[in-house]
Amino acid sequence: MNVYDYAHSLAKAIKASPEYIGFKKCQDKLEEDQSAKEMLTDFRKSQLELQKQKMSGLEVAPEQEQNLAQRWEIINMNLLIKEYLEAEYRFSVMLTDVQKIIGEALADILSLQVPDPFSEQEENRDEEQP
Repeated sequence: MNVYDYAHSLAKAIKASPEYIGFKKCQDKLEEDQSAKEMLTDFRKSQLELQKQKMSGLEVAPEQEQNLAQRWEIINMNLLIKEYLEAEYRFSVMLTDVQKIIGEALADILSLQVPDPFSEQEENRDEEQP
């Protein structure tokens, strides 16, 4: 079997996974509820704007962060959005794991070895102790 066949098999396995199926189901439900979809879209736009502001070095007012936190609490009360976000998270964890496995397998030729931030913290913690 060549690499393309394996890639197609992986895509098929991903689509058959409980994470994909659950996420797709939640996505479809969200599409049917326009107000929930708009609420989530608006929240994510605000979240992205705040992130851009921080990344560009601009000061973020505490009121902006409070506003976003309050909006987060509100959207989390919507069971449809909460279910969608949980399914999205599970799916993204699975994809991240798959990417990590592929990246680790190719690290020797792609220089993708990224140090584990947790192991660095452990080393630093050991050095700090007398």
